[in-house]
Amino acid sequence: MKKILIANRGEIASRIIRSASQMGIGTVAIFSEADRKMPYVRQADEAICIGPPQSSDSYLSIDKIIEAALECEADAIHPGYGFLSENGRFSDAVKEAGLTFIGPSGQTIDMMGDKLAARKIATRAGVPLVPGTESAVTDTRVALDFARDIGFPVIIKAAAGGGGKGMRIVRNEKDFTGQMERATSEALNAFGNGAVFVEKYIENPKHIEIQILADRHGNAVSLLERECSIQRRHQKVIEEAPSAVVDSDLRKAMGADAVRLAEFCKYESAGTVEFIMDENRNYYFLEMNTRLQVEHPVTELVTNTDLVAWQIRIARGEKINFSQHQVEARGHALELRVYAEDPYNDFLPSTGRLEDYQPPAGLHIRVDDGYERGLDVPVYYDPMLSKLIVWGKNRDEAIARMLYAIDHYLVEGVETTLSFGKFAIDHEAFRKGTFTTLFVEQYFKLDELRQADEKRAFGAGLIALNHYKKSIKTYRPVIREK
Repeated sequence: MKKILIANRGEIASRIIRSASQMGIGTVAIFSEADRKMPYVRQADEAICIGPPQSSDSYLSIDKIIEAALECEADAIHPGYGFLSENGRFSDAVKEAGLTFIGPSGQTIDMMGDKLAARKIATRAGVPLVPGTESAVTDTRVALDFARDIGFPVIIKAAAGGGGKGMRIVRNEKDFTGQMERATSEALNAFGNGAVFVEKYIENPKHIEIQILADRHGNAVSLLERECSIQRRHQKVIEEAPSAVVDSDLRKAMGADAVRLAEFCKYESAGTVEFIMDENRNYYFLEMNTRLQVEHPVTELVTNTDLVAWQIRIARGEKINFSQHQVEARGHALELRVYAEDPYNDFLPSTGRLEDYQPPAGLHIRVDDGYERGLDVPVYYDPMLSKLIVWGKNRDEAIARMLYAIDHYLVEGVETTLSFGKFAIDHEAFRKGTFTTLFVEQYFKLDELRQADEKRAFGAGLIALNHYKKSIKTYRPVIREK
């Protein structure tokens, strides 16, 4: 494998370029007309314009991407995450073109991407499941009868997708029909499939996921867990590894279940098995993500593992060269997704030009970003600017380092989630580890956010002043004696 085309953009494209380059592998970036000036385009060895800004005509165009890969004589395609990364047809098309897909087979992607099919695999593997429908449901009366049987509250989920689309929590019978209609309509619009399934809703849950690696030789290992409970609109915002509430016995059990699931679906590459955990620390299978996760850096930091490099190694047929007992957690890592969103306005996207952009730097501070000062944040794509990741010898040290890093992150021109990150990570519930996926609903208050924002703005102002002082030349008058 001498050359990889990266079928993605932004920070994940830069991340893949970094690992591939360190392995001596050439890289090809694709970009839309909106991304021509993005840093990842310059970082790659080659770059090809793939089309106009709209994703459907660029990053989601299978034919254009494969044509570009063949044109530049790439050996393989890495999908990153998002866009086509969980599209089984794309995986198959790459292989049919004589190229290597850096990820699982199309059959595995389709199998685990369909939540109902994934539940059947989990049942066969003996992985715990929340009580739910065993087949796709489109009939509201059938779904309502099932909801009555298992008892309210229930959650309605789109069978063919994720990301919070086609998802509704229903707490009583009188609201069920209306919520079912909304869920199926949204699922149909988002995924072309209006089928849903109904599950018992777990109150005050935690979202815990297990990172796995599996190769074609039958080897599979768990790389421990990540805590991903702080979310807004069912999208993760803050992640950490390891979880503050998972002990060694629970970690071993969850890891074994995740590995067994991977073995049952003949998984190859890096993947993530997601669980939901109730207040009594009972856990249940949620879904499997057949790709690299956004939050993979926290796992990399605590296990000293390059997950992108391992994806590449597995794709070219190498064996995993370590066993489960060799995997140990080293310290603690936190990640904050820095979105161009306005937390004062329901986290709506904030587009515009980055008038100033200075990420923090320092010992054990890592910033995976895709932007720089002067660039526009476009309306066409996910509004994530970067991932701010820190490592500490323990959780308290990691929290302190993250708060420091947030205060030293300067972004001007768009609103960001930095202030929300400071508010959340400094919150008593976060420090104690007692938070759940309902953190925003339970604790998020604009007055407290303003206080956190003012403190962060003061620190950012000091950075800007220091930068200004360094950028100007000191004037020294020439004195001549008569």
